Amino acid sequence: MDNQSIFQYSWEILPKKWVHKMKRLEHGNRSYTNTDYPFPLLFFLKWHTYTRVQVLIDICGVDHPSRKRRFEVVHNLLSTRYNSRIRVQTSADEVTRISPVVSLFPSAGRWEREV
Repeated sequence: MDNQSIFQYSWEILPKKWVHKMKRLEHGNRSYTNTDYPFPLLFFLKWHTYTRVQVLIDICGVDHPSRKRRFEVVHNLLSTRYNSRIRVQTSADEVTRISPVVSLFPSAGRWEREV
C-alpha cells in the first residue's frame, strides 16, 4: 500500500470528530486534531492494519503568539512497515491540557517533559 492509499483510507475511516483536516504532502501526511483526541487518534494510527506507525520520532511545540490557541503540539510519527511519515498537530491555549501518549510510545516521556 502506497502513501496516497494510506492517506485516502485513513481519511475515509477515521471519525470526523478526531480529525478536522488532513493534508497530503510530498514527504508524509499531516493530520489536525483538537485537544480531546490526540490519544485516540495516535492509538488508531499505531494499531490499525493499514497505518501501523510504530515509531514516535519526536514531539515538538510551536508558539504562535498572535493566535487565540497559540500553542501547537506536533507528534511526528513513522510507519516502518509502509515507509510513511505522519504528523499529528494539535492546537491549544495556555490552560488546555493535552493527553500524554507515553502509554502508547514509551519514548514520549522525555519529549512530553520538554514540551
